[in-house]
Amino acid sequence: MFTARNKGRLALGAVVVGAALALSGCATGDPLDPSTDGGSTDTIVIGSQAYYSNEIIAEIYAQALEAEGFTVERKFQIGQRDAYLPSLESGEVDLFPEYTGNLLQFYSPDTTATTSDDVYAELQEVLPEGLVVLDQSSATDQDSYNVTAAFAEENNLTSLVDLAAVSVPLTLGGPAELLERPYGPKGLLEKYNVEVAFQATGDTTVADLLAGTVNIANVYSADPRIETDDLVTLLDPDGLFLASNVVPLANADIADEIAPVINAVSAALTPEGLVALNVQSQVDELSSADIASQWLEANGLG
Repeated sequence: MFTARNKGRLALGAVVVGAALALSGCATGDPLDPSTDGGSTDTIVIGSQAYYSNEIIAEIYAQALEAEGFTVERKFQIGQRDAYLPSLESGEVDLFPEYTGNLLQFYSPDTTATTSDDVYAELQEVLPEGLVVLDQSSATDQDSYNVTAAFAEENNLTSLVDLAAVSVPLTLGGPAELLERPYGPKGLLEKYNVEVAFQATGDTTVADLLAGTVNIANVYSADPRIETDDLVTLLDPDGLFLASNVVPLANADIADEIAPVINAVSAALTPEGLVALNVQSQVDELSSADIASQWLEANGLG
């Protein structure tokens, strides 16, 4: 998508290239190439959701790019997709850590893809003009339904299939938008014949589950509280939830420029590694900047 913003970038590039040629008489390098001494002339604007784990990944992207000479502006804690996707589509934000399954369902609510590869392939086909995804990571942070260990034991629960046999009323807790998501109450009924009431619990979802206000909770799979609060993630054999791998969502006009740096990050980010990053945030209470710096150094990317 050739926007006014792109024209501005090209105009700026022309001025810089012309100046370099005038001064040197014979330029040997591209001043727009961040690998040269001059670094990149453009600022890469990186956004994040209002979610600590997403901010950590965004900060990793930012520091990795800065280490390679890019100028970065951070616009973190923007909100959810309804808030930040328009900023990406308009070019106000250049790069955003996303999740393949949930992003695909946003653009294609009726998708039938469930596996990691199928979801990634279809996502590339449905993105709006001007947006692309770079390499997906093996790390996942997807929706999952969890119960307390005690509730699982009392009702012999290991899978979402088992919920249909529970005799007590079921109440699902999660963010308000879960009510309308394909994997929310309607999806549970259609896929597993499980009827649940719904309570919008937002940031208190896990606390409400532990208190018994709800007995099923929508918790991201990389949330450290699944382990620290002894929760049981119910298996999803029929694919209610799509595979949702961490994936960089970028504006097409800068994707090629940043791909070598960001794809290296994606290759190094594992499921276990993402959980460890989240533990550092929520248990060790380190800042996103410190967590990102340590991770990049440990993975030879700093």
